[in-house]
Amino acid sequence: MIPITVVDVRDAEDLVVEVLRSGAIAQGPMVKRFEDAFAAVSGTKHAIAVNNGTTALVAALQVLDLKPGDEVITSPFTFVATLNAILEAGATVRFADIRRDDFAIDPETTAAAVTDRTKVLMPVHLYGQTADMGKLAPLAAERGLQVIEDSAQAVGASFEGKPAGSFGIGCFSLYATKNITTAEGGVITTDDDALADKLRVLRNQGMRARYQYEVAGHNYRMTDLHAAVGIPQLAKLDQLTAARQANAKRLSEGLAGTPGLDVPQVLPGREHVWHQYTVLVGPHAFLSRDELAAALTERGIGNGIYYPKIVFDYDCYAGHDLIPGARVEDFPVAKSVAEQALSLPVHPHLTESDLDTIIETVREVLGA
Repeated sequence: MIPITVVDVRDAEDLVVEVLRSGAIAQGPMVKRFEDAFAAVSGTKHAIAVNNGTTALVAALQVLDLKPGDEVITSPFTFVATLNAILEAGATVRFADIRRDDFAIDPETTAAAVTDRTKVLMPVHLYGQTADMGKLAPLAAERGLQVIEDSAQAVGASFEGKPAGSFGIGCFSLYATKNITTAEGGVITTDDDALADKLRVLRNQGMRARYQYEVAGHNYRMTDLHAAVGIPQLAKLDQLTAARQANAKRLSEGLAGTPGLDVPQVLPGREHVWHQYTVLVGPHAFLSRDELAAALTERGIGNGIYYPKIVFDYDCYAGHDLIPGARVEDFPVAKSVAEQALSLPVHPHLTESDLDTIIETVREVLGA
């Protein structure tokens, strides 16, 4: 089997042992070291480490002091954590349809979704490429909106040289399959000193110093053990990203012209870090998306459907009072992409033989 992803954190062994031998394994100096390295990658003054990417989104919303009825606009085509975080923060969710070329919210549909209750714009940088921040950031500024970037899949990505996570408040995931992983973990990035201070207090049960409580807080802390896993990866992020980019280029060249298959685009001015390599299997392809996925699995090629439905199209969200009036048919682009998207292996551990096998097998089963 050629896996859809490979997790290799052996470079962290020395740092993990160092933490274990120190006897202090909770949040400490290793977390600070990780935060400093991450801030350099994200081009921001502050990086606040937390225990997972969902926490990063929740905390970012909480420090904005949203009131009941305040709205957050985001993508209907995303991992469920995006939606869950907004609901947990008690905000009302509004959606804007996406574009097929970058899988992110369309600035035009986003502008149309803004109301006098909208407070936050939350673009999702999906699969490793940013949303169109050249239009979305000015839109937020014009309408007086805060920007929270769901950058869970976009560490190291950029738009016209400006890193993901530096356009407002950035929220990253460090889950096991991400480009940079700490097994579980997350990071919030910002240039705002006051927000950074609030976030650090919030993640530590609302304490500025021991038993000095300033807000009703939470335990959102990262441990030094987790930080130790991530530090060596940050040091070689450029190398890991270059390998992903080379693999994506090889896949796109090999799969170009396959009937019914659209390969992903790298749009002008954007640095794509290829968390996923996601093709679209169109209605005129020899096989449907699900049939192609099954055929690849049978032939030993890992793949993934990210994501099979629009994010709110599940029974548990039906009639939710914080998702007013959302209907699947109102988001035709997101609906079609959810029916067609299929991710192929692009991770740094693929060999030339692996890439040849993926290309040849996809073309063969699609009748190319």
